[in-house]
Amino acid sequence: MDIISHLCRDCLQDFDNPTKLKRCSNCASTRIIAHKELKSLAISHIDCDAYFAAIEKRDNPGLLDKPVIIGGEKRGVVSTCCYIARMSGVRSAMPMFTAKKKCPNAVIIKPRMAEYIKTSKEIRAKMQALSPLVEPLSIDEAFVDLNGTQALHKSFPARTLAKFANEVESEIGISVSIGLSHNKFLAKIASDLDKPRGMALIGEEETLEFLAKKPISIIYGVGKVFTQTLKKDGFINIGQLQNHDPDDLAKRYGEMGVRLARLSRGIDNRSFSPTSAKAKSISNETTFFDDKSQLSDLSATLLALCEQVSARMKKQDVVAHTVTLKLKTADFKSRTRAKYLSLPTQLAHVMYETAFHLLQKETDGTPFRLIGVGMSAFDEHGAEDPVDLFEPQIARNAAAERAMDKVRDKFGTDAVVRGKLYRQKRRIENEKPQSKKPNGK
Repeated sequence: MDIISHLCRDCLQDFDNPTKLKRCSNCASTRIIAHKELKSLAISHIDCDAYFAAIEKRDNPGLLDKPVIIGGEKRGVVSTCCYIARMSGVRSAMPMFTAKKKCPNAVIIKPRMAEYIKTSKEIRAKMQALSPLVEPLSIDEAFVDLNGTQALHKSFPARTLAKFANEVESEIGISVSIGLSHNKFLAKIASDLDKPRGMALIGEEETLEFLAKKPISIIYGVGKVFTQTLKKDGFINIGQLQNHDPDDLAKRYGEMGVRLARLSRGIDNRSFSPTSAKAKSISNETTFFDDKSQLSDLSATLLALCEQVSARMKKQDVVAHTVTLKLKTADFKSRTRAKYLSLPTQLAHVMYETAFHLLQKETDGTPFRLIGVGMSAFDEHGAEDPVDLFEPQIARNAAAERAMDKVRDKFGTDAVVRGKLYRQKRRIENEKPQSKKPNGK
């Protein structure tokens, strides 16, 4: 009879038993992990539970038993929500008015990104103490490879991770869920199996059987459209992919077919890239309180967004080739337009001029509820815009912008305001209803 290894996630006691036990023999806790490969699996995916909402509840205990939604109050979308709100059907990226209908008693809170980033850094530091191979995926999740760390922690990876989760909960005040397996693909799937405060394992022996009944949509990169394509071709669950000829999948779907053949069998040979956490794009967007359709209104907001993106790029000392304009119509349909620049930039005026030409083509009277701009395709050579010797005006504009940056660095961001933004600000102020003075005053 196979021996099954057990781990109590509360007292961290481990023991072996021929059958799975439901309670810890040491502290009687029911938070038991029992698995034949418990002591050998070492690749993990760590995911914070309802991260933004968890921090708000941590900082305001009065919210603990209330449904909490993070996002814009009127016009925005749901950034995230707590598990109580999810029971009412609220989901991330849902329009806020829909979320309010589903959960009318929810407490809606605007995001506090500075606090979320601060806490993320605290958690990341704890991850890096576990292993040098930490690959962040976002502000609240990362892969951690614990192979070869047993001597350092004097423990097997699962127990090291259980201890980590307990420390995050007691010292930082939020909970995490952990997936543990023999590759990144399966570790990420496992982290979703027992949320919140969970730990789930997928061993090598059970991989094929575990995946066989799962929907193909759990394979990363398989979106709604491709799922429908696969369904029309007769592929509904992963088991059907496992039993299909890999060469035929490759012929049908190209590179994606090769990935389907490998991942359906639980084969994922990706190595860890700690540096892959670097942003692949920098962007800012804003949702209007009222829909905008006029080019003058949209372009003024676009300029402000370009300045914000530019400031972030300058702070990170990066330049990029691709300018992307993002628009969302009043009926929530997205439009994305992009232009590749032969010379990379970090300058707001170059970014704005490029995005403005893209915007002009879209302003046909359509009301927009959101506008955004982003830069991508970062250039690895140098961090300043190349000086254009054949276009002196470009060099003059660049020099003027950098002079503005120096003034802002010294006296604050409002020390120098572009005329277009100043005029927009004055117009908005003039449009505000004036309060009436009482009679006789």
